[in-house]
Amino acid sequence: MKKPNALKKGDKVAIVSLSSGILGEDFCSHQLELGKKRLMTLGLEPVFMRNSLKGIDYLKQHPESRAQDLKEAFRNPAIKGIICAIGGDDTYRLLPFLLEDKEFIQNVQANPKLFTGFSDTTINHLMFYQLGMVSFYGPNFINDVAELADDLLPYTKTTLQSYLEGHELHEILSSKFWYEERTDFSQTAVGTERIQHLEKKGYEVLQGSGSFSGPLLGGCLESFYDLLAGERYPDEVEISQKYHLFPSIEQWEGKILFLETSEEKPSPEELEKELMTLKQTGIFSVINGILVGKPQDEVYYEEYKKIYKKVVSDDTMPILYNVNFGHAYPHCALPYGIHTTVDLTEKTISFNESYFQTTEHKEW
Repeated sequence: MKKPNALKKGDKVAIVSLSSGILGEDFCSHQLELGKKRLMTLGLEPVFMRNSLKGIDYLKQHPESRAQDLKEAFRNPAIKGIICAIGGDDTYRLLPFLLEDKEFIQNVQANPKLFTGFSDTTINHLMFYQLGMVSFYGPNFINDVAELADDLLPYTKTTLQSYLEGHELHEILSSKFWYEERTDFSQTAVGTERIQHLEKKGYEVLQGSGSFSGPLLGGCLESFYDLLAGERYPDEVEISQKYHLFPSIEQWEGKILFLETSEEKPSPEELEKELMTLKQTGIFSVINGILVGKPQDEVYYEEYKKIYKKVVSDDTMPILYNVNFGHAYPHCALPYGIHTTVDLTEKTISFNESYFQTTEHKEW
């Protein structure tokens, strides 16, 4: 896997709308301004790609324009990192415009760049994984950088700072607090704090003992399900198969699978259906262990634990639950393909190598 360089103060970072075009809507203008200021405070210069602010309708109708922004971000040597505006549900429609473009593929492989986002951005991450580039299942612009409170959530701020040179993280800690999703994203909500809860559970070991290791590979469960089942968009399975987006069983071998569920908060029955679809691929028989993200707002928290154990149906498969990634707040960043060790006794998640080109790995 080719690793990106760490960001440096003064670097330009591209903002891309690869799925929903919500960032370009007037009702999102206050978040746009907040996000700009936050990135500048971090020492970065935001660059909004030419189609990123064209709104929901235009970008829904023009996946080629969304893809063009990503291609231009990789073509431009002045841009050092890429931040997704938000997720969505039809990111797969970009694949033909990206994976049939030899210049884009060459640019990604010759000049890897920091790329961060979550949710249906899973599709982009899987694409980059197939192209051999490390990307980060981590914060995005609207949900995280443009936090409506007076400051970034402290844990997420640490994550964003970890993208900067000299601030690389060597382990993923459990957050001391978790936060409920907002119900009001309007201008009037600017300056209001999220509802905060003390994290009383921390990482929970659902099953297994000792430690397990392997490169990280995973994403949003609903995105995986859509790739495999095609219930949302009938052509998604065909496109996924054409471009070999879902990793082969050989690629899953020895990996640490990370999974989380979206803001749709699937019922336990839906979760079981989606996990069973994933199980049918055979990956649960070849991976080394599973990391499960905290469910948003802790909805179905206990029920999900039972479903994971039921579907995996293998007491020897290690599962660590309630990890801070994905749709629940706050967010860490999980780098695809980076060799990681999970210690179930100490309840720690440690990276065994640097996730940047420019930072030499040190023992810790």
